[in-house]
Amino acid sequence: MASIAEGQQFNADTLTNQVIGIATDIGQHDSGMHKHNKGQLLYAPVGCISITLDGMQSVLPPTRAAWIPAGMMHCARMRNVVSYRSLYFSTELAMLLPTTMCIVEVNVLLQALIERMAFWDWDKPELEQANTLALFCDELAVAPVQQLHLPLPQDPRLQTWLTALMANDLPPQPLNQLQTEIGASGKTISRIFSRETGMPYQAWRQQWRLLNAIERLAEGQRISTVAFDLDFTSDSAFISFFRQHTGSTPAKYLRYHEQG
Repeated sequence: MASIAEGQQFNADTLTNQVIGIATDIGQHDSGMHKHNKGQLLYAPVGCISITLDGMQSVLPPTRAAWIPAGMMHCARMRNVVSYRSLYFSTELAMLLPTTMCIVEVNVLLQALIERMAFWDWDKPELEQANTLALFCDELAVAPVQQLHLPLPQDPRLQTWLTALMANDLPPQPLNQLQTEIGASGKTISRIFSRETGMPYQAWRQQWRLLNAIERLAEGQRISTVAFDLDFTSDSAFISFFRQHTGSTPAKYLRYHEQG
């Protein structure tokens, strides 16, 4: 059985199958930080998953999937209903799969392969899996890697603010407002972000807004709502920002997986 009812307990590490796929619709959910002894591919054909791992945060709209190597701590969060797909791979398959975490584009073929494998019976004979598995490995190997990451600063002075930011889903304030809340100068905050994230604060703030916008749009929110909530002066200003960072308009970006 590959389809999991919401709330059903599941632990891929207790199963010995070469490939384990699960598929379910999940509402608001936070997995908490955890890890698996198996490699994992995480994907949502409908909705959006926010994922935190290795000192960074990322989002997975229907055009993207995350490859998470065995043993890597991670947390998956869903704000609304998501069609959740997860594939787990035995250590014997490690040589065929990436050795580092990555976010990849999902084209029509890779999406179809993920869907098929997610609904496999767990006792499906390995011989019957071979061709699909080989094609999946080939497609994953050549899938373009995306930089939809937000490095998270670790400085203790920022942790209360960062926790509230993630929990309340509010856009990060401009630097002059942040320094008042943190009680540190703008120069100090800028040095912290450059040192710990590799990005100046303004660039980090823009990346946060981009990832949050993608998550909201994948959930079906209107462009006007997203633009207003993320403090853009107009819909056109938001669309211009989105095109500058992704190379496409919001509508085209989220239609990509349907067009291939």
